[in-house]
Amino acid sequence: MDNLIFSLNATVPVFLTMVVGWVLKQKGMLTDNFCTVAEKFNFNIALPALLFKDIAGISIREAFDPIYTIFCAGATTVCFFGAWLGARLFMKEQYSVGAFVQACYRSSAAVLGIAFIQNIYGTSGMAPMMIVSSVPLFNIYAVLVLVLENPENKGKGTAAIKKAVIGVAKNPIIWGIIVGSVFSLFGWTLPNILGKTVNNLASLATPLALIVVGAGFEGRKALAKVKPTMIASTVKLVIQPLVFLPVAMWLGFTGDKMIALLVMLGGSTTPSCYIMAKNMGGDHVLTSSVVVTTTLLSAFTLTAWIWVLRTVGFL
Repeated sequence: MDNLIFSLNATVPVFLTMVVGWVLKQKGMLTDNFCTVAEKFNFNIALPALLFKDIAGISIREAFDPIYTIFCAGATTVCFFGAWLGARLFMKEQYSVGAFVQACYRSSAAVLGIAFIQNIYGTSGMAPMMIVSSVPLFNIYAVLVLVLENPENKGKGTAAIKKAVIGVAKNPIIWGIIVGSVFSLFGWTLPNILGKTVNNLASLATPLALIVVGAGFEGRKALAKVKPTMIASTVKLVIQPLVFLPVAMWLGFTGDKMIALLVMLGGSTTPSCYIMAKNMGGDHVLTSSVVVTTTLLSAFTLTAWIWVLRTVGFL
C-alpha cells in the first residue's frame, strides 16, 4: 500500500495538471494561439533551461560510472531502434511513425527520476548520471526519427539525412544539454542574477508542457488512435523494463541506480515529446494520447515494478 500511495503521489498530480489544461481549453480560457506560442516558448526556452539547470547542477566527474553510463546509453539505443523497426514493419501511417517511436522510448527522466530517488533515498543519487547518459540520446534520436519519418521528406534520401543532422545541430534542447554538460565538467556556475533567471525559466517547463499537452488533447481524434496508443504504452511501461531490468540485476545494479533505470525504462512518456512532435510536424495527437495514457497507468505499473524489485532484494 505504501508503494501505491508513493507512486500515486508522484504521478497523479502530473495527470491532474494535464486535466486542468484540457478543462481550461474547453472553457475557452486557453486558445489555439496561446497553445502554439506556449509550445514554441517551451521548445526554445523553458525546456533547454530545465535541462541546462539539471545537468549543470551535478558533478559529472564525481558521479561518473562507466558501466552504468554504457548500460543507460545502450538500453536507450536498443529501445529506440527496436521501436523504430517495429513501427516501420507494422504501422501503416508513416506520418505517425516518428511520434510513435519517441513516445515508446522517451521518459520523464529528469523530473520523475530525481523525484523518485529523492523520495526514497533523500538524495538525487544516480539520477543525474542516468540523465547525462540517456537524455541527450533521447533528444538526438527524436530529432532524427521525426525528420526522417516526416512524409514531406520521403524520397529525399541524402537531403533528409542532412536535414536531420542540421535539426540536431540547431535543436535548442540539445544545446541546453551541451552547455549544461560543459558547465558541469568544468565546475562553472552562473552569476547569481543569471542563475535565478534560468531557474525561473526552468520552473515553467514541466507545468507549462503539461498544461499544453492537456489543452491539445483531442479526445475524438485520439479514439481513432487507441491501438497505437495502447501498444506504445505497453512497450513503454511493461516491455522495456521486462527486457532490461533483468540485465541490470545481472550487472549488479541496486538501490538508486536501479530506481533511476526503472524510471528511464518504464516511466511515463515525457510531455516534451508532444512539444517536439508539434514543432517538427509529427503526429501530436498520437503523442498526447500516449503521454496522457502512460501518465495515468504508470502510477500502477511503477508500483508493481518497485514491489518486484524490493521483493527480489534490489531496492
